[in-house]
Amino acid sequence: MADILHETLEEYWNYKSFRPLQEEIIRSVLAGNDTLGLMTTGAGKSLTFQVPAMTMEGVCLVITPLIALMKDQVDNLKARHIKATTVYASMSTDEINKHFDNCIYGDYKFLYISPERLHTELFLKKLPLMKICMLVVDESHCISQWGYDFRPSYLHIADVRKLLPPNVPVLALTATATPFVVDDIQEKLLFRRKNVLKNSFVRDNLAYVVRHAEHKTDEIKHILNSVEGTAIIYVRNRKLTVEIARELQQNGFSAHFYHAGINREEKILRQDAWKTGACRVMVATNAFGMGIDKPDVRVVIHVDMPGSLEEYFQEAGRAGRDGQKAYAIVLCSSTESSKLNHRTNEEYPDKSFIARVYEALGNYYEIAAGYGEFRTYGFSPENFCLLFKFSYSQTNYALKILEAAGYIEYIEEPDNNSRLLFLISRNELYRTHTSLLAENIIQEVLRSYTGPFADYVFIDESTIATRMHSTPDVVYNELVMLSKMNIISYIPQKKQPQIVFTRDRVETRRIIIPGSVYEDRRKRCRERIVKVIEYISSDNICRTQMLLNYFGEKSDGACHNCDVCRRKTQSGLLQWEFNEVREAALEYLKDKKSAAISTLLDAMPLEREKNLAALNHILDNHDKILVRDGMVQLRSE
Repeated sequence: MADILHETLEEYWNYKSFRPLQEEIIRSVLAGNDTLGLMTTGAGKSLTFQVPAMTMEGVCLVITPLIALMKDQVDNLKARHIKATTVYASMSTDEINKHFDNCIYGDYKFLYISPERLHTELFLKKLPLMKICMLVVDESHCISQWGYDFRPSYLHIADVRKLLPPNVPVLALTATATPFVVDDIQEKLLFRRKNVLKNSFVRDNLAYVVRHAEHKTDEIKHILNSVEGTAIIYVRNRKLTVEIARELQQNGFSAHFYHAGINREEKILRQDAWKTGACRVMVATNAFGMGIDKPDVRVVIHVDMPGSLEEYFQEAGRAGRDGQKAYAIVLCSSTESSKLNHRTNEEYPDKSFIARVYEALGNYYEIAAGYGEFRTYGFSPENFCLLFKFSYSQTNYALKILEAAGYIEYIEEPDNNSRLLFLISRNELYRTHTSLLAENIIQEVLRSYTGPFADYVFIDESTIATRMHSTPDVVYNELVMLSKMNIISYIPQKKQPQIVFTRDRVETRRIIIPGSVYEDRRKRCRERIVKVIEYISSDNICRTQMLLNYFGEKSDGACHNCDVCRRKTQSGLLQWEFNEVREAALEYLKDKKSAAISTLLDAMPLEREKNLAALNHILDNHDKILVRDGMVQLRSE
C-alpha cells in the first residue's frame, strides 16, 4: 500500500514524500476508520483525502463551506487531469443536475459540495446512485455549537452519513479545535469509535508578540522596517484595508489591499503578485489567506484582534511555514479590551431587529408569505441598509443569525466568474450557422478552455475580448445570443453578494430564533472574547503556553521566543528565566517542605547567580515563599 500511495503522490502531485501526519491520516482512512485530523494551517490537509481517494473506487464527497477554496481545489485537480466537480448555492438547477450526473456516470473522483446543498431534494435523490468511497468534512469545527464558527447546515451531514454504506469512512479535518469541540465533532459525525490524529500546535520558530500602540499605522511601518520579508496585515473592515495599504504605498512599501468585495480576477492578480514577491505586504480582512500556500511569510500583524483564539491561531499560523524565524504580532491600543467587550453586543443585535431585517428582505424582493424557497437574489447591503435605514454592521450580523437559524443563506463572496457549456456536439457546432463574430468567439473559447462540451468551464469575457481586439460587452451580448439559440448554456458572472431563501417566507411574528443560535452562541462568544482579552492583557505568562493550554496541549515549558518570555523583569532576569526558577522553587518546597537557601539555590534550574536574583525578587515581593528561622519554606495560605 505504501508504494501505491507514494506512486500516486509522485504521479499526480510530483512530491516524493508526505508531510508529517499526512500518511498516518491516509492509512487510517484506508483502513476504514472514521478519522478526525487536526492539522495546523499549512500542514497540507487536502492531500490527506485526495491521495487515498485516487487509490479507491468511487467518488470522494467533500463538504466545505468555502466556495473560493472549493473552486481552487477543483481547478487544481483538473490541472492534474483528475476529474472533479463542485456544487454550491448560486448554480442553476440544470447545472447542478448535470454535475451530479457526471458523478454517477462520468467516472469522477471528487464532488465538492457546500453543506447547504445536502438536504435538497435533488441531492438526496442523486446520492444513492453515486458510489461514494469517502466522506470528507472540511472545517469540521463548524458542526459543533461550541465551535467559533458553528453552521447549522453542517448538522445535515449526519443524515447524509446514514444514507451511505456503513463501510464508507468519514474524514473530518480542521486546523483548530478545543478538547470539547474535538469530542463534539466526533459525536455529531457519528464516529464508530473515537480516533483523533493531530500534530502539535507548537511552532518553535514563531514568536508571538503583543505590542501596545496608540498609532498603529506608525507601528506597522516600524515593524516592516525592522523585519524583512513578506507580510500580512489583518484588519476587521474593508475601508481600513484600503487606508492602510495606501499609506504604506505612500511611504515606499509595496502593498496591496484585499477583501471580499474585490472581483475574482483582481484577487488572483493580487494574490499572484504577493506570492511571487512582486508585492511585499497584503493588507486584508480574514477573506485572505485560506488555502494560499506561501511558506516564507515573515510577519503577520493583527491591527484588530479576532473574536476567538481559534481564529487568531489560524491567521497567525500563516507566518513562518518554512520553519525559519517569523513573528505574529498583535497591535493593541488602550481601548482594545473595551472594543472586544463591545463586540458581543454588536454581533448579537436584539431579536426584534433581526425579525425586522427578515421582514425587510421579504418586502425588498416582494416575496409573499409561503413562497420563495431556494430563490436566489442579488443583494446590495449598502442599498438595502440605506432604503430601510438599518445599521450596516448590525444588519450584517442579523443576516448571519438568520442564516444560522435556517431562514436564508447569505453569500457575501459570490462566484465572480462566468460559466459556459456547449449544448450541442462539436460536429453539430460546425454545421450550425452563426454570425462571423459569434464564430470567432466560439473559436476563441475552444482555443482557450478545455472540456466545454463535457462540463461547465469558467470563462473570462475580458480575456476573450482582448484576444479578439473587441470589448467585454460585445462578447457578453454574443454569448447571450448563442445561449438563446440553445448552442451554449451561458451563466454570466455575479458581481453582487447574494441572498438565498432556504425556506418559504414565514410571517414575521412566526420567526423563531432558537436559543442554540442566539443565547447559547452569544454566551460562548462572550467566553471566547474573555480568553482573547486574557491573551492580550497578560504580561507574565508565556503566550505560546497560553495558546497550547487553550487547545488542550500540555506544554513542556516556556517558548523563550514570545514578548513575555523575552521581557526583562525587575529581578534582572528574562521573564521565562524568572518563571522557570519560581515554578521549580515552588515544586521543590512542596515536596521538601523547607530548605536552606544554599541547598535551594543548588536545586534550581539556572546558574546560581540567576537563581539567587529570582529568589531575592520573590522574597522581596512577599510571593508564596518566605524565610523563617534561616530556612526557606512555602507561605501558608
